[in-house]
Amino acid sequence: MTEKILARAGGLDRVTPGQNAPFRPDYMIAYDYPGYTDVMFRQMAEDFGIDTVKEPERYVLFIDHMTTRNDEREKQMHDVTREWGRRNGVAVHEGLGIGHQVSAELGYAMPGKFLVHFDGHISGLGAFGALGWGVRKDLLEAWVTGAVYLDVPASTRFHLDGRFAGGVDNRDLIHHIIATYGADACAHQVMEYTGAGAEAMTIDRRQGLCAMAMFTGAVSAIFNPDEKSLAYVEKVARAEYEPLYSDPDATYAASHAIDLDALSPQVVLPGSAKSANTRPVEELAGTEIQHAYIGSCASGRIEEIRAAAELLRGKKVAPGVNFNVVPTSQRIYAQAKEEGLLDVLAEAGARVAGASCDFCVGYASPLKPGDKCVSTGVLNISGRMGSTEAEIYMGSAYTVAASALAGRIVDPREVLA
Repeated sequence: MTEKILARAGGLDRVTPGQNAPFRPDYMIAYDYPGYTDVMFRQMAEDFGIDTVKEPERYVLFIDHMTTRNDEREKQMHDVTREWGRRNGVAVHEGLGIGHQVSAELGYAMPGKFLVHFDGHISGLGAFGALGWGVRKDLLEAWVTGAVYLDVPASTRFHLDGRFAGGVDNRDLIHHIIATYGADACAHQVMEYTGAGAEAMTIDRRQGLCAMAMFTGAVSAIFNPDEKSLAYVEKVARAEYEPLYSDPDATYAASHAIDLDALSPQVVLPGSAKSANTRPVEELAGTEIQHAYIGSCASGRIEEIRAAAELLRGKKVAPGVNFNVVPTSQRIYAQAKEEGLLDVLAEAGARVAGASCDFCVGYASPLKPGDKCVSTGVLNISGRMGSTEAEIYMGSAYTVAASALAGRIVDPREVLA
């Protein structure tokens, strides 16, 4: 499937893994962040003489980081982005939520399309049959020339059967994959999800799963389009599109079978999402926490907010636990409010904040030395959410909500029961 998308983007009949060629992205996306977009704006003008871009409809900018303090530094950074977008006729999406989610809501994530970003979590758009690739600072090449030279990746297939049991979700699956096959199992490859288990998975779960692809070394992840994803896209697509599918006899670098019914809740130890750092939740049960967080581009969608509300309804967050729930977009926030979920969370003692990336990167509600947090964020390296002397454990929304209730890491299945 990836080879078909790249062949189309490169104007080629076919491509093969390892082939290097220029590929023309349908959309070239970024969020403003110090040292990235501001530098790229300056480089385009000073180094390449580009005052205005030729195809502004292919450029997409989001303001979703550094939005919660309302200080002068934030204002200056965002003003630079707004002005560049205005001068170039480029869309700047602000106040809508995390760009990786809002990209789908605004119809950029269409089956068969190729999208690039400097941030690797753009891979979450693979839930819709699009190829989202985080090219880091090579995004400048795409912005300047309209194309980017890339080595065609091989694909590894993960054939899924069964369905998630209660208290288990896509975060447990990706951490299981990393623990079982290794943090470099899909190095410079695309993870392709197939099988009845993949087809049964909701769009929310697919997005969260694809968004974490980089922690296997992969450049992206993708699902074949189906009725669920096509029904979503049909309502929001901003251009014509052609769904592409893997051939039944497609060649893969490797193929793995996973039974979703057999999965159990997983927790990642502080340090990183390396294979050796993942444990079944029962091995870490009893670990005291002071913070809990549901949000990020890989979480905070309506199903995870429903899961948290299911666990917290009629209960109270443990004394001394700071529990932040951050919907991934303002649209999801509004849906959660309409369903009464935000009231359930607030009554339980959780703090519900507007959509942004600031909690995940430690810009809002930063951890202090000695703090322990259980999180659905995308990283748990030292200093990710604040102090380098804090500890971050990663798990599913079920595990985070259950642990917030107990004040310590617990198996969410016990709370559900």
